[in-house]
Amino acid sequence: MIAHTQHQTTGEWHSAPAPETKDLAKLRAAAAMCEACPLYKHATQTVFGEGSRSAELVLVGEQPGDQEDRAGHPFVGPAGQLLDRALEEAGIDRKLAYVTNAVKHFKWEPRGKRRLHKKPNSRDIAACRPWLMAEMHAIQPQVLVLLGSTAAQSVLGPHVRVLRDRGQVTTSEYCEQTMVTVHPSSLLRAPDEESRHRNYAEFVRDLKKVARLLKRRTVSG
Repeated sequence: MIAHTQHQTTGEWHSAPAPETKDLAKLRAAAAMCEACPLYKHATQTVFGEGSRSAELVLVGEQPGDQEDRAGHPFVGPAGQLLDRALEEAGIDRKLAYVTNAVKHFKWEPRGKRRLHKKPNSRDIAACRPWLMAEMHAIQPQVLVLLGSTAAQSVLGPHVRVLRDRGQVTTSEYCEQTMVTVHPSSLLRAPDEESRHRNYAEFVRDLKKVARLLKRRTVSG
């Protein structure tokens, strides 16, 4: 089990480093036992990343949603279905990508019989960062795509602004080619049909840039 401690005065939780291994199955098994922050108490299970260790593309979202929490798999809900569609239109095979989240447990608040998404805070993100670092160390992707503000700020810091910085390729500690774009769930919240079409087209345009980066890497390699 991953060691965890709670500071007696501040009440803050601190996680021990993830296991020193590039074996994703071992990392996943260890993460399933993680109690490094209070989120595990109310989540169904840890939702670890999925995909090949040889994946050239890694997509990082915010946290699992209600359906992902119940299923134990990332990006299987409505946002995941939209991501699949956009990747296909951009010419990217999701089966060749690794998908994960900055936070591995579903953070929610009750609303009647429903469990509504609650945005992770900086402590939640920090507690899960060792797992994201372990995934990146194991995979060493050629292109890293950060979906939404939580993922972007987890990797690039609090100065990142998704709408301002989207589509720009920069270097991060995890990958020389790192790009920020919106989270597909934001497309589902568009107020009208025209906005949905426009926002989706912009999202696909960002992913087409990712496809070109991957293709360029393949050609140069």
